[in-house]
Amino acid sequence: MSTVRVTPWQEGDVPSPPSELLAGMRGRRPGGELIGIDRVLLRSVPLATGWNGLLGRVRAEFDLSLEYRELIMLRVAALNRAEFEWGVHHPAYLDAGGSDEKSQALREEDADSTLFNEEERALITLTDQSTRRVEVDADVIEHLKRLFGEAQTVEAVATVAAYNMVSRFLVALAI
Repeated sequence: MSTVRVTPWQEGDVPSPPSELLAGMRGRRPGGELIGIDRVLLRSVPLATGWNGLLGRVRAEFDLSLEYRELIMLRVAALNRAEFEWGVHHPAYLDAGGSDEKSQALREEDADSTLFNEEERALITLTDQSTRRVEVDADVIEHLKRLFGEAQTVEAVATVAAYNMVSRFLVALAI
């Protein structure tokens, strides 16, 4: 991977971000350690503040199961060649109940595998359509609504959208 294209924020840099923002960002990370994306986001306090709030809610407050959200995140990372994102979310997917076999299938061009249950296949179809062409077929949304209900369908779509934002940010800045 190439060198990060923006100098990451470091302790002691002036101006320093608000302490409550740093605390919130550290609170989302194992061991409270800021990672590369956090340090680049901190170059813009308004962006870091909004990002931390949005992604914190996607990661921790949605009713759609964490395993399904992490599956979406891995598929987005694979489709967009966002290796940093893959590295962060692969262990989280395994911790949430996913398997190495499924995660490797998510890296394939066509992840439609017998490894995945109906719900997972529907989420992969959503992720593929939204990521590759933006538009999602109405029948895909209807199928998701039958499987998950409207609220979790909205959360699935939002997870795809949010992690496309994440991956595009990571890839563009070589994080």
